[in-house]
Amino acid sequence: MFLDSLERGIGMNKKQKKVLLRIILAAALIIVFSLLPVEGVLRFILFMIPYLVIGYDILNKAIKGIINRQVFDENFLMAVATVGAIILGDYTEGVAVMLFYQIGELFQSYAVGKSRRNISDLMDIRPDYANVEVDGKLEKKDPDEIEIGAVIVVQPGEKIPIDGVIVEGTTTLNTSALTGESVPVDARCGDEVISGCINMNGLIKVQTTKEFGESTVSKILELVENASSRKSRSENFISKFAKYYTPAVCYGALALALLPPVVRMLLMGLDPQWGVWIYRSLTFLVISCPCALVISIPLSFFAGIGGASNQGVLVKGSNYLETLAATKYVVFDKTGTMTQGVFEVSGIHHNKLEEQKLLEYAALAESFSSHPISKSLQKAYGVELDQNRVCDVEEISGEGVLAAVDGIRVAAGNSKLMKRLGVPYHDCHSVGTVVHMALDGKYAGHILISDIVKPHAREAIAELKKVGVRKTVMLTGDAARVGEQVAKDLGIDEVHSELLPGDKVTIVEKLLGEKSAKETLAFVGDGINDAPVLSRADIGIAMGALGSDAAIEAADVVLMDDDPLKIAKAIKIARKCIRIVYENIYFAIGVKILCLILGAIGIANMWLAILADVGVMVIAVLNAIRALFVKKL
Repeated sequence: MFLDSLERGIGMNKKQKKVLLRIILAAALIIVFSLLPVEGVLRFILFMIPYLVIGYDILNKAIKGIINRQVFDENFLMAVATVGAIILGDYTEGVAVMLFYQIGELFQSYAVGKSRRNISDLMDIRPDYANVEVDGKLEKKDPDEIEIGAVIVVQPGEKIPIDGVIVEGTTTLNTSALTGESVPVDARCGDEVISGCINMNGLIKVQTTKEFGESTVSKILELVENASSRKSRSENFISKFAKYYTPAVCYGALALALLPPVVRMLLMGLDPQWGVWIYRSLTFLVISCPCALVISIPLSFFAGIGGASNQGVLVKGSNYLETLAATKYVVFDKTGTMTQGVFEVSGIHHNKLEEQKLLEYAALAESFSSHPISKSLQKAYGVELDQNRVCDVEEISGEGVLAAVDGIRVAAGNSKLMKRLGVPYHDCHSVGTVVHMALDGKYAGHILISDIVKPHAREAIAELKKVGVRKTVMLTGDAARVGEQVAKDLGIDEVHSELLPGDKVTIVEKLLGEKSAKETLAFVGDGINDAPVLSRADIGIAMGALGSDAAIEAADVVLMDDDPLKIAKAIKIARKCIRIVYENIYFAIGVKILCLILGAIGIANMWLAILADVGVMVIAVLNAIRALFVKKL
């Protein structure tokens, strides 16, 4: 029952649940045995029970490493640290160190395992079927079975399964999942369409120009897989540290036990004093016990992750903090990342009527349409519409709407509609979608609808400059004019527009080639189309509140409230965490070296060794906890 509640409540897998039960059992046994008035062999036997409960897997891995001649890893490090403490008779310390290490490993395993699911399971852009007309009826077939040149039928609400050309029908396509394009695209006979787009309102027939395996949707899935396999990852610090530290101190202790007695006996003719030097070597080994680093370094990363979480920044693993701290290039998607991804009326120009009255005519004329632009007009008007006031509605695909509102002929649409009606109009110099209005054949002004920039977007770019980011770049599937205007308004250094997902990966790879080895590149995005480039970047940052599942899973860092200002905050948190890690490294190793020298010459005994080891560990742990506390921007 307890395991089932864990699985339902916090999503632990079976392996993690078993480790948690071992931790609870071992902690309970340590407390009970510490209170028992027993000494000697019996006390040793009692404490071996929790030690083996919590550490049998670590000891097993250490033994296998020795057998496979891969001795010096973090498992061997833990084995040496805990066995050394137990040999000294400090059973509580030996078991507790193993217990704390397992707790840290569980936290890291849980954070990574829960956050990094299989991307392909969540990317729902892959169509399950293609409609083929057979004897006047539609049959669903596997897209892989459709040959080039075949005609498929795409109904409203369905995804286009294969790239092709429309041979019959007109519609509006939602391409945002693929291109990031903020405005739905009108498509008619002769237009090329790509797989993964959603057919919004009209039945169309498409003649395929590619096989499914070569279509856009398949290429995106392939890009994610390949990019993930090529993504750089930081090695675990303890493994790298143990690679050099552990063999050095082990060989040093062995040399201290053997060389001085041999020199005294063979070269100096003196008593070798084996007991004295073995005692000193054992003291040397105890002093070198890396408890402070084994516990405080993972704790520093976990505290950093916890501090970031409190600020609404989810970091999926401790290794990403180190990568994030070195960020010098930040590349952004536009729609949904730096802008809200929501259409709003942002201006009314050249109007002769009151703005509210012009909005009323526009909203009523568009009231029978489900197009996002129509919805934004109705939202801006803000009053419940009486459709009985509207008649003779005619929608002209790709141009706009004609209708009679209260007996007045209303035309609402783009410049093509105005030209069709022979109505002179004024161009809009602002960036966005323009709805021109004509009443009874006379121009009445135009309404500007645009994707609104997020409130903190400009401030976010400024903060990134303050924390030392060298270059900011924006990539978008939107038109060049829109992208350039947004980049200019926000102060972004460079912009690339009208891009497909593969183009974004290409540009990011070019930027990766420009930076130095010590610098890292972060990409910030929110759509399914951003998943490949999120995986390809050194560090991927996704918008968590409104972002797609694929983007969130492909990313290494998630901004839970979609605020781009948190990017600079995340970098600051990562740098503070890494600074604390290095403070602990320098402090622990510095004290260790001093004590090792004192132990080697016989000044420091085992009691001082234990005191130094535990003292350094306590100070390092307290310092690590500082990473939990983060100042607000």
